[in-house]
Amino acid sequence: MTLTFRPEGIYCPAGDFYIDPWRPVDRALITHGHADHARQGHGSYLATDLAAPVMRHRLSGITLDTLRYGETRRIGGASVSFHPAGHVPGSAQIRVDVGGEVWVVSGDYKTTPDMLSTPFEPVKCHSFITECTFGLPVFTWPNDAAVAAEINSWWAENASNGMFSLLGAYSLGKAQRVMTLLDPSIGPILTHGAVEGTNAVLRGQGLDLPQTVPVTPELSAADHTGALVLAPPSALGSAWARRFRPSATGFASGWMRLRGIRRRRAVDRGFVVSDHADWSGLNSAIAATGAENIYVTHGYTDIFARWLNEQGKNAQVVPTEFTGEVLDDGEAS
Repeated sequence: MTLTFRPEGIYCPAGDFYIDPWRPVDRALITHGHADHARQGHGSYLATDLAAPVMRHRLSGITLDTLRYGETRRIGGASVSFHPAGHVPGSAQIRVDVGGEVWVVSGDYKTTPDMLSTPFEPVKCHSFITECTFGLPVFTWPNDAAVAAEINSWWAENASNGMFSLLGAYSLGKAQRVMTLLDPSIGPILTHGAVEGTNAVLRGQGLDLPQTVPVTPELSAADHTGALVLAPPSALGSAWARRFRPSATGFASGWMRLRGIRRRRAVDRGFVVSDHADWSGLNSAIAATGAENIYVTHGYTDIFARWLNEQGKNAQVVPTEFTGEVLDDGEAS
């Protein structure tokens, strides 16, 4: 087989490398910079040139080489290339060809374009390893214009009432995507240090993000009444957030499609924003690959694999340590 599954992660025997391994290995090919895919401790790393700055920011001191999208490199007996995944800036699907047998590892992906990431491109293959974080029909994403209207209306109402708007969003990808939807004329945009650190890296790559005010110990909340405050979900309800009073709280996630999850998070508003494919995106992406074999990871794996098999696909579940879009750890994905 071109790729196999080992305790360390997804392995290519012909090239002696791993893809997004969750245990330390000598050679790791990385789809993107989120912590469940890009981990510390590997001997060497290979990623896209667009993912490299964030990876260096998050994983200091690593030995990192890069490829551009579509560029092919020979590693042992394998030919590898990286292709846009549309998940976060620099995210990639990894294509591996050994003797004409082609596998693609999707990493995390989103099939609808945004204003940050290189749009998803389907890659033809014999076998496709796909996430299914949101692999149920209930998960359908609204368009960005509708989400922008919801967030800005909520923010404007809060500001008119002299309240802060605390919005939880992952510091890599989600927070910046939310920023592209905001109307800065409503008020200032304040950012948690984890968000602002990523902003600085992405701005350095030329991404156009609205002006933000980093929250430092010296910052006076009273000088920024009515601001929207972007922070990792784990910071909501913390001592860090309590300086912003009175406030309304929101959470940006695909999980906000489920009312029970919104209640569990105990936030005032939930906004359906995800950097993963929804139900239709998963199905269209898989169909576009033309793959004979589908390997399903992290998410509603059993249900989604059963669905694919009912549609005539050859699908099976592969256990991994990827987490997809989680609720309680703002840095996992």
